[in-house]
Amino acid sequence: MFLEPSYQRHNSKGWIEVICGCMFSGKTEELIRRVNRAVIAKQRIVIFKPSVDVRYDDVKVVSHNRNMVNSVVVQKPQDMLLLANDADVIAIDEAQFFDESLVEVCTALAYRGKRIILSGLDMDFEGTPFGIMPQLICIAEFVTKVQAICVCCGGAASFSFRLGNLKQQILLGEKDTYEPRCRTCFNTGMKEKQDSKKNGKFRKIEVSNDF
Repeated sequence: MFLEPSYQRHNSKGWIEVICGCMFSGKTEELIRRVNRAVIAKQRIVIFKPSVDVRYDDVKVVSHNRNMVNSVVVQKPQDMLLLANDADVIAIDEAQFFDESLVEVCTALAYRGKRIILSGLDMDFEGTPFGIMPQLICIAEFVTKVQAICVCCGGAASFSFRLGNLKQQILLGEKDTYEPRCRTCFNTGMKEKQDSKKNGKFRKIEVSNDF
């Protein structure tokens, strides 16, 4: 469990925290937990989410477990500099959907003495680093990688396996679109996708859980 560093509002040093992992690993749930602890500590908080994220709610940040907090929807990271105001804590959900300027914005806010909490996918559906997440992980003081449960074997899952053959990197979806998988089951699924494509058809991948 993450334990917050000592924070004094009138003599604060800013820092950056990143919560990363695959789909259904509890990233947003952990972000909300940290926000709620900051509320108990009577800290001033603002929560941002990208305008593209409308899966559960147009405005609120919502976890897969349906826990939610109010947020401010922004088009671009620079908007956060204007809207942060006198907040002590700035939380940012779905960070992978923002452009590279988020790195500069988070750095600037941290130098202002703000505590920045970001959550986002570290890898896309092909298992490659997602957008600016590697840069955010590098500049963060604290990084928490959370894992889901592999739907195929029950092991620890770090990969988001996309059902179907759509290739665009950004594709909003839930359990009808993605599955959390371990490295082995993800690799098996990707190979079977390739074989199915060669055969001119695609079917949902079933991986044996004998181990």
